[in-house]
Amino acid sequence: MPERLLVVTVCPQEPGVVRLPLTRGGRPERVDAVGIIAALRALVAARGLEGRVSVREGCAGGCGRPGPNVSVEVHAAAPPGRRQDRVAIDWKTYVYSLGQLDCLATIIDENLRTPPTRSGR
Repeated sequence: MPERLLVVTVCPQEPGVVRLPLTRGGRPERVDAVGIIAALRALVAARGLEGRVSVREGCAGGCGRPGPNVSVEVHAAAPPGRRQDRVAIDWKTYVYSLGQLDCLATIIDENLRTPPTRSGR
């Protein structure tokens, strides 16, 4: 299975605050959309994932109620020597659900993991 690449989108214009730890085992913090963007970028840099995870500002959906909201596109990494496409092979949204995560790092962790292969195929 090819390596997974993530494009994480957060809308900096969404009002609202969520309270959650930024890393596993950390203390809960109050963060708004701009804080989520900064924290995710810091997590990516601290883990050395700049080549696999990008964090961008844009519409993440859920504009009807206060956020912050996050969406994730998952892409298969192109084989060596091939051009990277932008066709998502999976996606997930965290619209109105960030506060239910055990930590913000879960967004990266659960989307970089390769899903188990289904038996019987």
